[in-house]
Amino acid sequence: MSESATGDALGVTDDAGPAAGAAGRAGRETDPVAAGAGDGTRAVRAGLPEPAKYEPTLPGPVFAAHYHLPGEPTGPYTYGRDENPTWTLLERAVGELEAPGRDGVETLVFASGMAAVSAVLFSQLRAGDVCVLPDDGYQALPLARAQLEAYGIEVRTAPTGGDAQLDVLDGAKLLWIETPSNPGLDVCDIRRLAEAAHARGALVAVDNTLATPLGQRPLELGADFAVASGTKQLTGHGDILLGYVVGRDPEAMAVVRRWRKIVGAIPGPMEAWLAHRSIATLQLRVDRQSATALAVAEALRERPEVTGLRYPGLPDDPAHKIAAQQMRRYGCVVSFTLPTRARADRFLDALRLVDDATSFGGVRSTAERRGRWGGDAVPEGFIRLSVGAEDSEDLVADVLRALGASA
Repeated sequence: MSESATGDALGVTDDAGPAAGAAGRAGRETDPVAAGAGDGTRAVRAGLPEPAKYEPTLPGPVFAAHYHLPGEPTGPYTYGRDENPTWTLLERAVGELEAPGRDGVETLVFASGMAAVSAVLFSQLRAGDVCVLPDDGYQALPLARAQLEAYGIEVRTAPTGGDAQLDVLDGAKLLWIETPSNPGLDVCDIRRLAEAAHARGALVAVDNTLATPLGQRPLELGADFAVASGTKQLTGHGDILLGYVVGRDPEAMAVVRRWRKIVGAIPGPMEAWLAHRSIATLQLRVDRQSATALAVAEALRERPEVTGLRYPGLPDDPAHKIAAQQMRRYGCVVSFTLPTRARADRFLDALRLVDDATSFGGVRSTAERRGRWGGDAVPEGFIRLSVGAEDSEDLVADVLRALGASA
């Protein structure tokens, strides 16, 4: 069987070599969805192969460590650590969501969000380089910082809010943005920061986990990379670990691809298939969760025991003005502070429709007292609440009842 025939049999045909990364590029001629299609249409159709008689709409996962490979290895699938047809379809789907209609954009999927984060940081930076990170971002970033510094890379930090990272950009090789920030939900101006970073010769990566591609598209705002944990709202069911990197510079993405190959930070085919299946409901979930998150935030705003309430969708939130300029949806996470650690613990224990669990973005609401982990500069009574797909009235009632019961 020839390489081209092998590709057809697997449901994906691509005559470029694996090093070219063509299988993960968005904006292909085979994309059946117009660039101007609605988010729901795009999510449902994203990454699907051309229809074939008697074949499923979304081919099942391909479990393969190796492929038939007679002659020269010029086809797209040579070895399981390099490429997999199930990844290819998922990568197309993510690329079509993050950068619809854009040519030359490449997507790579990873075993987890931190695998994707690490791939960008450690593939793009060398000893002597300068990297700028947010000091209020994801809890694992300090671990990445320690490893970067161990490799001789200078790391500078500044808060997300107020575009404070601008003040430490001079001489940087890479600017890492997280907006909205996790867990504090501050927002920065991606376009402004990207323009300033590029003027100084720096690359820009944006963690798009909390917003999802339906909330904002960092590449359209000037970023070089959009990076995210697919574990969260992108897949939405809390049952798989996944990450991705989307980039618009072929040379930079080739280095990220090489890093993935070297460290083997690849997703399993079953996880990739489950992720692609789940993306079909992304718009339904995001719209429902965002609307309910706003309702929960509005209810919390009326409670005297609640302080430090943050949700970018609230018109009076400090981040709303900038968020409204670059976000199309404001996410499913609400954060706030209760007076004491004990009060926060009683509140969490009193909830009936909200699981006490870490992570966010799932169809089942979760919440946690974030300070229990250490590492986040938050008060002891700080709560991160991830709003799920329950009925809005039921969830609001449960939150208010638990607040009353925790008094």
